[in-house]
Amino acid sequence: MKMYEIRQMTTEEILKRIEEEKNNLVKLRFLNKLKQLTNTSSIKNTKKAIARMYTELSLRKKGELNK
Repeated sequence: MKMYEIRQMTTEEILKRIEEEKNNLVKLRFLNKLKQLTNTSSIKNTKKAIARMYTELSLRKKGELNK
């Protein structure tokens, strides 16, 4: 997920998406341990997407505090 896509989402949508991505990350890690995951880079990409969403949330929070 790209930053411009995240910026278009509302705060509630971002929070919902973070929970979905966290659940997905747990599933990916489980599949990786069972040696059933063929694309191991998907774990890294999911972690980065979660971090981007948290970054956007913190930027929004800082923006609200500065207003």
